[in-house]
Amino acid sequence: MSVHDDLSSVQRSLDELSRTVTRLEQRLGGGLEVRRVRTDADHLRESLALLRAAVAAPDAPKRPDLVPIPDTPYDGSLWTDSDDEGLGARDRRAP
Repeated sequence: MSVHDDLSSVQRSLDELSRTVTRLEQRLGGGLEVRRVRTDADHLRESLALLRAAVAAPDAPKRPDLVPIPDTPYDGSLWTDSDDEGLGARDRRAP
């Protein structure tokens, strides 16, 4: 099965879920539990739409390029003009 077929199958299942939840709403009323199920079904529908969009545009970057951080220690001279914030003055003990 292709990805497109799988997505279509999920869409059909979500459509059936939505119809079933609508029937439950009619039978049980709009109580909290039914509203939560409706909200969850709507979230699944939105998530599937996002997944379809991601599959339709595979060339779009999925995340920004990673920036390598070296394991070597930083140059201590970078912080010579700053205080040790939160640690108190250098000639006194921290509280």
